Amino acid sequence: MFKVTKPADDRLDIELEGTLEAETMRAALDELVNLSQDINEGRMLYTIRGFSMPTLGALGVEFGYLPKLFGLLGRFDKCAVCSDTAWLRTAAEVEGAVIPGLEIKTFELDQVEAAEGWLAA
Repeated sequence: MFKVTKPADDRLDIELEGTLEAETMRAALDELVNLSQDINEGRMLYTIRGFSMPTLGALGVEFGYLPKLFGLLGRFDKCAVCSDTAWLRTAAEVEGAVIPGLEIKTFELDQVEAAEGWLAA
C-alpha cells in the first residue's frame, strides 16, 4: 500500500506498507505530484510500516519520476518519518543531512504524536 493524502493546505501525509508493485507506485506518485503542486513551505508526515523492497517494475516507475520528485522537494521544509524499521530511519536522517532546505526528523512508529508536534512547531 502507498497512500498519499492532504490533511491541510501545507501538508501531505504518505503511508507506505508492504511491497509495492508498478501500478501502485505509478498511481501514488501521480497523486503525490498532483497534491503537492500548490504547496510551499510544506510539511510531510511519512509513515512506513512493514517495509519490503518494491518490485523491479515499481523501482523502474520511481526512477522515471525522479525529475518530478526532485522538483517537489523544494516545496517542503520539514518531513517527519515514522517507521518500525531502524535502517529506514537512519537512511532518512542521512537524506536530511544532504538535502538542502529540507529538515528530516525520524521517529519510532509509536511516536506519531511526537512527529505531529514536531511538524507543527
